[in-house]
Amino acid sequence: MSLRLFIYFILFSCFACTNQQGIYEAYDYAYVGDYTLGLEGPAVDFTGNLYFVNPLKKGTIGTINTKNEFSLFLDSLPNGSVANGIRFDSNESMYLADYTNHQVLRVDLTTKSIETFAYDSLINQPNDLAISKNNVLFASDPNWEKSTGNLLKVVDQKFSIVEANMGTTNGIEISPDEKKLYVNESVQRTIWVYDLDPELTISNKRVFYTFDDFGLDGMRCDSKGNLYVTRHGKGTVVVINPQGEQIQEVQLKGKKPSNIAFGGTDGKTAFVTLQDRGYIEAFRTKFPGRAHMMKLQNAKK
Repeated sequence: MSLRLFIYFILFSCFACTNQQGIYEAYDYAYVGDYTLGLEGPAVDFTGNLYFVNPLKKGTIGTINTKNEFSLFLDSLPNGSVANGIRFDSNESMYLADYTNHQVLRVDLTTKSIETFAYDSLINQPNDLAISKNNVLFASDPNWEKSTGNLLKVVDQKFSIVEANMGTTNGIEISPDEKKLYVNESVQRTIWVYDLDPELTISNKRVFYTFDDFGLDGMRCDSKGNLYVTRHGKGTVVVINPQGEQIQEVQLKGKKPSNIAFGGTDGKTAFVTLQDRGYIEAFRTKFPGRAHMMKLQNAKK
């Protein structure tokens, strides 16, 4: 057994004995400060630490370790950058969607060194990120003032617009089998789904789900392909199965959830950033998150 798998086994054994939280029941996970207007982009690294953007002030990266201790991982980003989405690749590098400077930043978790991974002054902004098993990034590219947006793909560290003139693109996610790409439009309240081929080329765009009210923000899949969608303004997370049927709606304490990530030692804890009450909330799920399963697969290599 590899060292990584051994660590996961020990943590899971401890967690199974102590966790009593009900399924789909939201609770306060951690207080991260009064300033939460830009709180976004939750993502969990290989060892279970939760990261998110803009606690306390803009341009920061916060973290909560496995002991539920909150601290600032980065006090500021270079050149006035402000991040939104966060993703981790199979090499445990952190990627930040820097919406102020039209770029994706790459961060070394050990040294905290920061470099520009992809940049293009002509895009609106990379807002949220999705990443494939072989570390290909997709990004949403909204123009909030015009209620328009694009869908981006990063190829050879360069942005490529794979679909232009969409609505206000925001949440984005890849299905566990990597045969589907989901992108939502916040203002238009529509989730689109594309087919992905083995080269991650998109095709066959179609409506996956539409809402009559409130906004849409971040989205993540669990290991069964169910899509978890944050409903900004409504204060819920909606779960939609791969057939496009709503199967669950989780009531949160706050009204402005911005994004969601899966973590915990078994991958079945959903962490939700909120922009209206100073807390990150969490709830237990039936299935582990897609990103958690990718980490386990990497640990076996």
